[in-house]
Amino acid sequence: MEPTVVGAVLVAAALHAVWNAIAKAIKDQRIASALIGSSYVPIAGVAVCFLPLPDRASWPYLAASAIVQSGYLLLLVNAYRHGEFSRVYPLARGTAPLVVTVVAVAFLDERLTSGQLAGIVAVSLALTSLVFVGGRPPAGSGRGLALAVATGLAISTYTLIDGIGVRQSGHAVSYAMWLFLLQGPVILLACKVMYGRGFWSALAGSWPLGLLGGVLSLVTYAIVVWAQSRSPLALVSALRETSVVFAGVIGAVVFAERFSAARTAMTVLAVLGVVLMKAG
Repeated sequence: MEPTVVGAVLVAAALHAVWNAIAKAIKDQRIASALIGSSYVPIAGVAVCFLPLPDRASWPYLAASAIVQSGYLLLLVNAYRHGEFSRVYPLARGTAPLVVTVVAVAFLDERLTSGQLAGIVAVSLALTSLVFVGGRPPAGSGRGLALAVATGLAISTYTLIDGIGVRQSGHAVSYAMWLFLLQGPVILLACKVMYGRGFWSALAGSWPLGLLGGVLSLVTYAIVVWAQSRSPLALVSALRETSVVFAGVIGAVVFAERFSAARTAMTVLAVLGVVLMKAG
């Protein structure tokens, strides 16, 4: 991976942790999802007016990814309703790199060195181990953890779809903006149906924080899609999950969740995994 790509993905990882914390902080996660999805439409709508249209070969991937990513966001925020931020986030993010690596190597003909593979495994194991740091998850958190695993599978699915689609689009940023433009209305409609009466007034009460989360989400994934057009999917997928390092700090500082010595050790292991991927 080029140093520029590594740096960009690490910035995206930090921004990703921030917007996930914002989604967790908003009291009703249906409102959080709706606000994040709503912010996509005006930003992406303006952007596509100044960008070339993605090549037709990428359109089926755009449509499929928009559906999967809408489902991902709804799964994610519901996982936050039923689980702790410092457990849900790493489990969701740690599941994806291993799945993406297996599929990319087995079916997409990506070639990775033994060092890169070891780095990916180290990152995934470190992230999923964070779920159990500090003891067994509290009673009643099973639903949140199950939703976190489902979220991780959704992440794997859209990562693979976009990894193929962006390479056929001819323009990574245009692909990303059209993706957000398509999924924004889907997310908003789904949240409206789930919430029912009082939806619009509830949006008004949280809109500044929600729209900030949406802007950060859009910027984050635009960076990732660009990186996928320049580097192997497996490496980008694993590197972006270093967002858990930032999420651990946010969980401790903002949500008063304990950042123990064991959590620090797993964080160090994740960072070592990143070093292996870069050196490999």
